[in-house]
Amino acid sequence: MAQRLAKFMARTGVCSRREAEAYILQGRVSVNGKIVETPAFNVEGNEVVLFDGEKLKEPERTRLWLYYKPVGLVTTHKDEKNRDTVFAALPPTMPRVISVGRLDLNSEGLLLLTNNGDLSRELELPQNAWSRRYRVRVHGKVEEEKLSALSKGVVIDGVSYGKVLIAIEQKTGTNTWLSVTLNEGKNREIRKLMAFIGLEVARLIRISYGPFQLGNLKKGEVKEVPLKVLKEQLGGRFEL
Repeated sequence: MAQRLAKFMARTGVCSRREAEAYILQGRVSVNGKIVETPAFNVEGNEVVLFDGEKLKEPERTRLWLYYKPVGLVTTHKDEKNRDTVFAALPPTMPRVISVGRLDLNSEGLLLLTNNGDLSRELELPQNAWSRRYRVRVHGKVEEEKLSALSKGVVIDGVSYGKVLIAIEQKTGTNTWLSVTLNEGKNREIRKLMAFIGLEVARLIRISYGPFQLGNLKKGEVKEVPLKVLKEQLGGRFEL
């Protein structure tokens, strides 16, 4: 069955569909030896598709993995500063995958990985309301009225941040553990929100993404979600 070239590329796990469209316009994709100039190009799936001169593998069934990202890794395939990356740290038995969103260099915890760029996009879209929950240790004076203000949404440097659920878990001197739940996941969102109310983030751990939980994964460990569980958790919202 014919499908858009960008969709085919996303299914191979090389990138998201949106990224594939951009790569096609940049002249980085060829089909049967000819550079494709427009995303409005269909393939049957049996063609020789090259991305940056490398042949793309045929799409596998959609798969999803849970990964405990340690501090000190960046969530990118190539880093301009030559820092250690998540994807270089994965076991060599893993297929090529992309991440569902990102965790910054100094954050840790649950990172979802998939071989299907369309699934990555589905899980990232704010309108699909996949909540992310974090344990956050902060330094400074925690004032509940300021936390409450964040829960209603704020604007910081012209950027609007939606409602955030925050609960105090534990206080020890000037250190406080917070439980933070949000649905958007903008770049460094929690760190910016905490700084806005005068708190410094000392540790940030993502413990869940939608129905998927960090559980007892150890740092650097990766675990595939069984197909049956994946179907149950997606609840028919995505065609596997």
